Amino acid sequence: MTTLAHRPPQMIRANGIDICYEIFGDENAEPMLLIMGLGAQMVLWDDEFCEQLAARGFRVIRFDNRDIGQSGKLTGGGRLTPFELLKLRLFKIPIAAPYKLIDMAKDTVGLMDALGLKSAHLVGASMGGMIAQEVAISFPQAVRSLTSIMSTTGDPKVPPPSREAMAMLMAPPPKTKGEYIERFAQTWKMLRVGSFPEDEALDPSRALRNYERGLNPAGVGRQLRAILASGSRKQRLGAVKAPTLVIHGTVDPLVHPAGGKDTAVSIPGAKLLMVDGMGHALPIPMWPEIIDAIDQHAHRAAVTAA
Repeated sequence: MTTLAHRPPQMIRANGIDICYEIFGDENAEPMLLIMGLGAQMVLWDDEFCEQLAARGFRVIRFDNRDIGQSGKLTGGGRLTPFELLKLRLFKIPIAAPYKLIDMAKDTVGLMDALGLKSAHLVGASMGGMIAQEVAISFPQAVRSLTSIMSTTGDPKVPPPSREAMAMLMAPPPKTKGEYIERFAQTWKMLRVGSFPEDEALDPSRALRNYERGLNPAGVGRQLRAILASGSRKQRLGAVKAPTLVIHGTVDPLVHPAGGKDTAVSIPGAKLLMVDGMGHALPIPMWPEIIDAIDQHAHRAAVTAA
């Protein structure tokens, strides 16, 4: 078996932020950026997931978004309150935020520029899908193809998270390492919806890896503010020209399946893959279907553009 090229995590300056990134695969392969979701470090794109994509002929780049993992931390923006959410929902009073999704999109494009990439395939999960959508809207020349996973348009008409998922979002952060590891396992069991023993067995080591790389609860709060302050992309998504694939789980408790369907309807020519039994996670048993879909979509886009 051929050993894939791998560049260990490094820091680079992009859009005025220090970004931690890591690369799997040959430097001459089609570049693919993986953008993680709210409060999620780049290592939640499992090493094996990245390696399997790289083995399909991609130069896979994962990175920590601003305010998370080992990338640069910002300041401001206190913990989001239920009262602020109520004002937003009932009276359309905007959420205050130190930055918005467009700033995180500029981080993504800045990282590409710093790595010498004029364009890349973008694969975003949850908030990462929102960031990837924003890049496709605002920096169309940078996007070879777009894959938006378990994400949404920001349209307030999309049903909200389940009560349990919303409670998880608003819960105070754990205070000790033990609490964090326990909360991590509980959270992902709820988000995966159902029993996935292979993933559950890995949850303690995944949690420990996150913990050791460094936590930033205030940064998670700022990221959540960024999502809520950015509003709806629904109308602007009509201008997206990049070949688009939307992947969503049929039982997603955090981003309602209607969010994926709305994304696919809003982007001209987008293809929709609803994964039966998938929640708000990428469980190992579902990797073959998801990786196949990403691979075929990106390579088809590459051939079309050639």
